[in-house]
Amino acid sequence: MMKISFTLNEKAVSVDADPATLLADLLRENLNMTGTHVGCDTSQCGACVVHLNGESVKSCTLLAASVDGQEVKTVEGLAKSKDELHPMQTAFRDNHGLQCGFCTPGMLMASIDLVNKNPEPTEGEVRDWLEGNICRCTGYQNIVKSVLAGAAAMRDGN
Repeated sequence: MMKISFTLNEKAVSVDADPATLLADLLRENLNMTGTHVGCDTSQCGACVVHLNGESVKSCTLLAASVDGQEVKTVEGLAKSKDELHPMQTAFRDNHGLQCGFCTPGMLMASIDLVNKNPEPTEGEVRDWLEGNICRCTGYQNIVKSVLAGAAAMRDGN
């Protein structure tokens, strides 16, 4: 076992874990951040995307020990409160960008990273960026529409 200390959703955490523990497992099983979903364990579906130092990463293939001293944000850390969602969360809700919800946390985290890097993405850029995130319920049209609306809201400070 080893001690891993990092910032999780803007709060300092310290946890003992086996050195072989994956970040997704640590988040879900040790820290109760169950919004981080595991759909494939092979870094193909994107349901496990979190932010590491502000960059989207797939946590199912990242060793938890590698985040020691780093900043991690999960979907649980997006909303300011129950009543004040992140603009991207609001856009997904308002534009029907989710169905079953399994892929939604990863889609949100990846989309926010895209917009942080490119505040005015085109539809094609959104589709390219989300290529590594799989949704088994939709045809992606409303997800893309949601990301574009979320980008506009993030630019406007909503």
